[in-house]
Amino acid sequence: MRRWPYTFAVVVSVAIGTTAIVSARILDLPIRDPDGFLGPSYVRLPLIVLLFFAAGIIPTALKRYGIRGFFGGVVRIVDEEWTWKRLSYILVGLSAFYACYVSYRNLKSYLPVVREGVLFDHRMLQLDHFLMFGHNPATVLHNLLGTGAAAHILAFVYVSYLMLIPLTLGAFLVWGRDLSLGAWYATALSLNWVLGTISYYMLPTLGPAFAQPQSFLELPDTSASSLQRALFRAGAGFKEDPTGNQIYGIAGFASLHVSVVLAACLFFARVGLNGIIRWSAWIYLVLVVLATIYFGWHYIADDIAGAAIGWISVSLGAWATGNRGRRRRHVKGNSPAEEIGAIPDEVQPAAAGASETGSRTA
Repeated sequence: MRRWPYTFAVVVSVAIGTTAIVSARILDLPIRDPDGFLGPSYVRLPLIVLLFFAAGIIPTALKRYGIRGFFGGVVRIVDEEWTWKRLSYILVGLSAFYACYVSYRNLKSYLPVVREGVLFDHRMLQLDHFLMFGHNPATVLHNLLGTGAAAHILAFVYVSYLMLIPLTLGAFLVWGRDLSLGAWYATALSLNWVLGTISYYMLPTLGPAFAQPQSFLELPDTSASSLQRALFRAGAGFKEDPTGNQIYGIAGFASLHVSVVLAACLFFARVGLNGIIRWSAWIYLVLVVLATIYFGWHYIADDIAGAAIGWISVSLGAWATGNRGRRRRHVKGNSPAEEIGAIPDEVQPAAAGASETGSRTA
């Protein structure tokens, strides 16, 4: 099954896609394409890939052939280095990720219909107070970090996740010399959506900001609070008319912000990316965890469950793509594109057909 590194990802995407379609038919609800920061996902994700494609080819063509030979150089580079196999892997990875993401967003939207009236926020609030020795964790952070500059910094970190994850996926799919690494990362991210959907239905919650909004009234207006208001309006619109244009997006357990970012951190460490990139990712994770509690997106248990989902996704993705137990040696002195592709030959994955060692990375 693992001779082709995308077998598992395709199976998972078909499974959750079928689940979303069947659920929509049973509930008599539409399947919607969730809009993102730069428009619909089916526009945003291919655009990201095209940008990375250009970033990988244009500088190389200018360096090798200069301005006069630029266009001929681009054609030559594409012909020599961008095989149909490489392009097909990018397409499959992008499609699997997109299918899982759209299915996850729609199944999440059906949550208040399927689990109507079932919420565990009160118990989660009690658990938070128990873990913090009788204190509200959000209030503790407000007092510790303040409600000025910290609020705007954490808001930027939280919202930036919406673009950083697709960007990192595009980087590994397009720039990666070892094609199984792109498959591993795409599979891990896809699993986050699937496992996150399951966690929503297992333990439905709204999150502190929606269950106990009075604890966050002192916070300034930020991009995070704007996003919360938008989600509240969309959620109210969905409950008023589930067949309308609104998509429901409020769910606390588990935190997929934490799960996806932790999955990225673990993956970056396993493949041996540049130390600056790895440490930046871990610092970003810490800030994301703080933001989830600070703004009341999640309870402490949500973040713990999210961390578990992230670890499971990376580990299962490694097994499914033939990368289990692999440790990549960091290669110093490379550009970001070369850093992703510079995997020594002796540590290439053993899965047949998973690697394209003959291509060069721009």
